[in-house]
Amino acid sequence: MCGACLTRKTAAPVHRCVAALDYGYPWDGLIARWKFGAEAGWSGLWADLMLRDTQVLPLLHDSQVVVPVPIGHRRLAERGFNQAWELASALLRRTPAPHPRALVDALVRVRDTPDQHSLPRAQRLQNLRGAFAAHPNHGVALAGAHVLLVDDVSTTGATLEAAAQALLDSGAARVQALVLARTPPIEQDAAH
Repeated sequence: MCGACLTRKTAAPVHRCVAALDYGYPWDGLIARWKFGAEAGWSGLWADLMLRDTQVLPLLHDSQVVVPVPIGHRRLAERGFNQAWELASALLRRTPAPHPRALVDALVRVRDTPDQHSLPRAQRLQNLRGAFAAHPNHGVALAGAHVLLVDDVSTTGATLEAAAQALLDSGAARVQALVLARTPPIEQDAAH
């Protein structure tokens, strides 16, 4: 954990986060190609890489519900797919039963936000405050559930925190996260 996470006065909304890769060469370029080059076909390869991490399968089996981080309508139209959903569905197709229930629309993005990648952590957190909400049709499924939140990349954790808080506010008992890649800790600490 980074220094900011270690010195929090309240519990983090994300109980635990597992990342399969460091977001650096060559992965950063390949992930960008997948996300921004309309190459959804990479999703299966990424899921296979994620499942090589010994923490991923127990994390999936410890969860009752899998929820992808939603993207805004504009970004969905630009990309043609939600990369978090593509990862989640590819992971579940490769996971032996029983596996958690996937809820593609359990979280909704209630407002589009400016791109996160150019903002410092404090602004990212502010930018995402109130950006997510649990879909009212899934209140029963989320109530008391252990939820696994799936996303492609975690840089500062701001998106995961905002999404996890929305799930906890809807009644989830615990939220853990699984990401394809994360910014290496040394770079992340420097961003704080």
